[in-house]
Amino acid sequence: MNTPPVGLEIRPIAIPRAIGDTDAADFIAMTQVRNLVYAEISGHDDGRMTPAELLPNYAPDPAEIRHCWLVLLDGEPVGRIGVDVPQEEGSRVVYWLIELRRCVWGRGIGTACYALVESTARQHGRRVLQAWAEHPPAPGERLQPPTGFGSIPLDHVARFLQHRGHQLEQVERISALDLRDGLPRVRELCERATEAAAGYRTVQWRLPTPPEFVAGYAWMKSRMNTDAPAAGLEFDEETWDAARVARADAKIVDAGRTALVTAAQHLETGDLVAFNELVINNDLTEATSQYDTLVLSSHRGHKLGMLVKCAGLLAWLDIAPRSPRVLTYNAEENRPMLDINEAIGFEPIGYEGAWKKVLSDPSTAAAADTAGSSGSSGS
Repeated sequence: MNTPPVGLEIRPIAIPRAIGDTDAADFIAMTQVRNLVYAEISGHDDGRMTPAELLPNYAPDPAEIRHCWLVLLDGEPVGRIGVDVPQEEGSRVVYWLIELRRCVWGRGIGTACYALVESTARQHGRRVLQAWAEHPPAPGERLQPPTGFGSIPLDHVARFLQHRGHQLEQVERISALDLRDGLPRVRELCERATEAAAGYRTVQWRLPTPPEFVAGYAWMKSRMNTDAPAAGLEFDEETWDAARVARADAKIVDAGRTALVTAAQHLETGDLVAFNELVINNDLTEATSQYDTLVLSSHRGHKLGMLVKCAGLLAWLDIAPRSPRVLTYNAEENRPMLDINEAIGFEPIGYEGAWKKVLSDPSTAAAADTAGSSGSSGS
């Protein structure tokens, strides 16, 4: 492995209260390098965010601890590191990212950054490291996850992860829907789904969530980690209440972004049983992101996924009529949701790999060293 170059600095980022504050320079630089890296990987800037739009995502949150660092080479920002530590009781997981400009690849910087990721995980007593990386199309050998669904090229990032003990667990498809034709196909699909979903109705709201929907929305959000395909990844069962919904809403609203939630309500009970989220930045002419979509397992089989997606998209044409497309992510083995997306008109534009590593138990490793072992795997 390369020795990190002279002039490398990995600096913890102080999170400012506002972008105009005097201590916001590193956060602004981190946002800028984030946007450059995303554009280099994807070939477009649909993932771009301004510092003011990104900042609310780093507000203090009792549900997680967020660490972030700015990576500099000779004083020039060239990347960022992030480690998120969920605070659910009994959690073993951290989520991490290392994002570097391509111009500094192969110089030992990623190795130095990754050492910080693992040491931070151990400091928090966590053993499961999970990360997502986009893998652009490339010729040559490909990797397939244990699920058997999808594949990615064995590229620079994949080799980096493999060499550090990570395994590819899942492939996610990145899909895009062109909004510029007014979605005539979606109107027809929405009518069919409405007929099939007798006994349900759609309700919609812009964030922040109205009081009458908070409890139902919180319950559905808590099911995202338990009801969606997870392959070999490890997710904590999350507890959502009104306060957590308010914090999640604020991360979008305080940034000046616009979000629409479309939910299906069971008429007999009044329960919310399915939902879809659409979000856009301050500039309503930019790409739209489709966030979570879920149908509670006890209410599947009534075309509710199609209903909430289509109803949301049709309402979105009035909210952001100049947004050119919608981007969404789905596990390749999630065929029911992919069937819906493909019927609506989403087309694949890229793929992400979901990667996992389980660190060795320090106490076990210490015992093995004392006994004269040659070492333990996974370190």
